[in-house]
Amino acid sequence: MKKRITYLLITYFSKSASREEIVELTELLKDEDNSFIFKSLVRTNYVIDRHMLDFDTEAEKKKILEKIHFNEQSSKRVKRLNFFKYAAVVFILFGLGFFSYNYNTSFVETKQQKVNVVVDANKSHDVLPGSNKAVLTLENGDQLVLGKEKKVALKGVKQEGEKLVYDQLSSKSTIAYNYLTIPKGGQFFVQLSDGSKVWLNSDSKLKYPVKFTKDRPREVELIYGEGYFEVAENSEDFGAHFLVKTKTQTVDVLGTQFNIKAYKEDKNIVTTLVEGKIAIESGGVRKNLRPLDQSTVTADKSGSLTVEKLKYVFDEIAWKQGYFSFKQKSMEDIMVVLSRWYNVEFTFKDVTKRNKTFTGVLDRENTISQILINIKKTNEINFKINEKNVIIE
Repeated sequence: MKKRITYLLITYFSKSASREEIVELTELLKDEDNSFIFKSLVRTNYVIDRHMLDFDTEAEKKKILEKIHFNEQSSKRVKRLNFFKYAAVVFILFGLGFFSYNYNTSFVETKQQKVNVVVDANKSHDVLPGSNKAVLTLENGDQLVLGKEKKVALKGVKQEGEKLVYDQLSSKSTIAYNYLTIPKGGQFFVQLSDGSKVWLNSDSKLKYPVKFTKDRPREVELIYGEGYFEVAENSEDFGAHFLVKTKTQTVDVLGTQFNIKAYKEDKNIVTTLVEGKIAIESGGVRKNLRPLDQSTVTADKSGSLTVEKLKYVFDEIAWKQGYFSFKQKSMEDIMVVLSRWYNVEFTFKDVTKRNKTFTGVLDRENTISQILINIKKTNEINFKINEKNVIIE
C-alpha cells in the first residue's frame, strides 16, 4: 500500500496523474493516516524549493477531495525534471533508501537482483557509512575529539548529544576563535553564539569566534569543505551582517539559509541560496542572490563570479537531509562524493567507466556495498571492495 500511495503522490504533484489515479488518491486521502502523509509531503516539498514560506495544506487537500471535473486523460508525457523532483521528495518523506528514474519510461520501482559487487565474505570488511565526529581546536591550540562516546566540558559550550552549542551569554570579552574540523567519514553540527546553525559535511573545516562582538559584523570562515548555514537574524546583541568567507569569495548574509561547497580539490566554489537573501563578493564584483539562485566562483586568483537560477535545490542540500542525490552525474564525480563520506579510495580499472552516468537518490546510512549495488542496478559496472579501496571494473 505504501508503494502505491508513493506512486500516486508523485504523479499528482508532477501533474501526470490520470483521471482514475486522482479518483484513487481521493479515496485514499479520506484515511487520516494517509492525509497526514499528504500534508507532510506538501510541507517538505515547499521547504525544499522555497517557492512559498506559508502553504495551506488543508486547502490543498480540500482541493483534491472536492475535485469533481476531471480531464479525460492527463498528458502521457511526464515532465522529467518535475517527476524527478517530486519522486525525491516522496522517497525522503518515506525514508526509502533508493529510487531511480528511467528517462525512457515512467516511475521505476527497482527490484532486488543479483549484481556483481564483490565484497569479502566477512561483513566486517564492508565499509560503514560516516558518522557524527569532528575535532575541535581551541584558541590555545588544544584539540578535543568529538563524537558519540566523547564528551567535552568547556565553559560557555554545551555538547548536546552529537552537536556543539555555544552559549549566547558567554562573558568572554576578547575575541577567541575555535576551529571545527570534520574528517573524511564524518559530519557535525554546531550552533554559534548568536543562534546561527551550521551543518558541516565530510572533509570540512570552519573557523568561528567563541562569541560575536556587539555592533560588529558576525564573521566566520569556511576554510574548506561544505557547509549548510541557517543564519539567525540580527538582534540588539549581535551585528546585522553575517559574513562567510572562503578562499576567493565573501558571502554577505541578512538572515537566510544557504549551502556553500568549497572543497580543496574543487575548481569552483558553489553557493546555493535556499531562503532569504545574500550577496556574493569576489574579484571586485558583488551580486545579490535570490532563492534558487546558485553562484559559481572560480577558486583561482581571478575569482570570476557567475550566477544561475536553479529549478530546484534538492540535489545541493540532500546531504544535510541524510541522502545523496545524483542527476545524470558521472561515475567519476559520484566516486569523489562517496570517497569523502566513506573515507575510501576509488580506482578505475576500466577508465571508460569514468563517464558513465547515474541518476538516483541514495541513503547515506547505507554501507558502501549497498550503495554500489543500487548504482549497479542501472549501470553495466562492476565493483570490487578491498577494505578501504574500491576498484571499478
